[in-house]
Amino acid sequence: MDYLLELVLLPVTDVDRAKDFYVRQAGFDLNVDTQINDEMRIVQVTPPGSACSVGFGTGVTSGPPGSVQGLHLVVSDIVAAQDELAGRGVGVSAVRHLESGQWVAGPHPQRGNYESFAEFADPDGNVWVLQEVNRTRA
Repeated sequence: MDYLLELVLLPVTDVDRAKDFYVRQAGFDLNVDTQINDEMRIVQVTPPGSACSVGFGTGVTSGPPGSVQGLHLVVSDIVAAQDELAGRGVGVSAVRHLESGQWVAGPHPQRGNYESFAEFADPDGNVWVLQEVNRTRA
C-alpha cells in the first residue's frame, strides 16, 4: 500500500497576497484558484518538480496564519536554489550547515546529502526549509 502525500494546507491571512508570493516570487505552479462559495476559496500551487502541492485559501484550515514551520523543499543544488529564490525577491537566508553541532556558513564542504540548509518564509511567517539532497552523491 502506498501512502502518497499530495497536499499540505497552509493558513494565510490574505489569499491574494499568498498566491502572488508563491506563484510570482517563489515560482510555484498555479494549479487551482476556485471560489467555492462566499465563505470558501481554495488555491493550490505546486513547487517545481514536486509531487506534493500546497493549498491555502478561505475556509480551508483553522490553523493560525504563520503556524506552519519547517516544511522541507529538497533541492539538488542549494546554492543555485538560494540564488534563484533571492533573485525572485524571496527573503531567503544564507546557506549553512552543521559542524560539531554548530551552524557554519556555507554549504557542507563535501556537499553531503541532508547536510546543507537555507530558509525562507511566506508573508504570513510560514517557514520553509531548503535542504540539499543530490542522490548521486554518497
